[in-house]
Order: sequence, then C-alpha cells, then structure tokens
Amino acid sequence: MKHIVVLSGAGISAESGLKTFRDSDGLWEGHDVMEVATPEGFAKNPELVLQFYNERRKQLGEVEPNSAHFDLAALEENYKVTIITQNVDDLHERAGSTQVIHLHGELLKAKSVNNENILPWNTDIKLGDVCENGHQIRPHIVWFGEAVPMIDVAIEQCKTADILIIIGTSMQVYPAASLMHYVEEQTPVYYIDPNPAAMNNKQVTTIRENATSGMKTVLKTLSLK
Repeated sequence: MKHIVVLSGAGISAESGLKTFRDSDGLWEGHDVMEVATPEGFAKNPELVLQFYNERRKQLGEVEPNSAHFDLAALEENYKVTIITQNVDDLHERAGSTQVIHLHGELLKAKSVNNENILPWNTDIKLGDVCENGHQIRPHIVWFGEAVPMIDVAIEQCKTADILIIIGTSMQVYPAASLMHYVEEQTPVYYIDPNPAAMNNKQVTTIRENATSGMKTVLKTLSLK
C-alpha cells in the first residue's frame, strides 16, 4: 500500500471557521504573538496566556471539520496516510484520520511547566491548576523559542512517502517548512494553495485553490472521485 504524507497548516482549519495563526496585521485574535505564544509571555503574564488558549479551546468546540478534512481521512481507504500538521486543533481526528502528528502541540492537551507529561484537557486552564507535583499546568502548545519534539518523527515519515500533499500552509515556518526536503526527489508532490510560494521541484503539481476545492482536484487526479 502506497504511503501518502500530508503537510497541513492553518489554511485548512480556516475554512472551518478557525482564525489563522497570524492575521495580516501580525496579530492573533488581537494579541501580539510574542505575548501569547512564547515562554517569556507566559512568565510575564500567565493569566493572559491561559485565558487566550481557553478562548481558542472554546472556539474549537464551536466548529466542525470541513470537506478537506473528510477527504484526507477518506484516503485511508486506499493508502497508508500520515498527516503532519502545524495545527493545534483536532479537526483531522474528528474527520476520521487515524495517524496525525501534531508538530506544534494540541489545544485539547496540557502539561506541567516542570515536565513533559501530557494530559488530556478539555476545559479551561486556570492559575492554580497544578499537576500531582504541585507545578502549574500550561497548554500543550509549542511556543516560539521552544523545541519541536515531534519533528524527528515527522522527518522519518517523510522519508517513506510515495506521495506528498501540502495543504493550507505557506511552507514558511521552520522547522515544518523543511520537511518536504526529506521526501525522495522523484516523489509526486501536490501543493494546494490559492497563493502558492514558488517551489523549485519539477515533481510539484501546484493547485491554485483553497483547501476544500483543492482536495477535490487531488482526489480526481488520484482517480478516487
């Protein structure tokens, strides 16, 4: 069975109604990302940061996967599929995808500020919520300046890809943007983006569409729809 690796980003979740990570003005839901997405921001104002992610978690509960999520999940009927996502939502899983690697963490998980033990967490995190060792709980989000613990796992998956699909990401954020370089040179690449970046790879098929319509095009190309 051929292996499809998918690199997904904010563009696919945006079509479900989730705000993209950074708007054109450089803000995320009205906040400077350095205030709400860095260890320094958390140290300076932990209550603000916790509330920010509480609001993101609430918003996640108000949206549903879109057809692009479901089309990616349906690929598992004919392929081995690994989704490597920069998104912190659970929309891929809710659509039925079974192998999802979250590079930047997950909104519905939390961890202690003092260790990497990951906890399921569906409700608000408040100051005073502590782990069994008495340390404050924080969102399981990879903030700017922190290591990306799943990157090596993602690299190994990319090395075995027979087909690569890039959807909803500008491929500008590292180390995620480096992943396509670990795919074998002859591997077909389908790049779905309404405003795609230039790619110096003759194996790339660029699909200038949004995520939902672009996935329909990919399915037709793969003769699945």
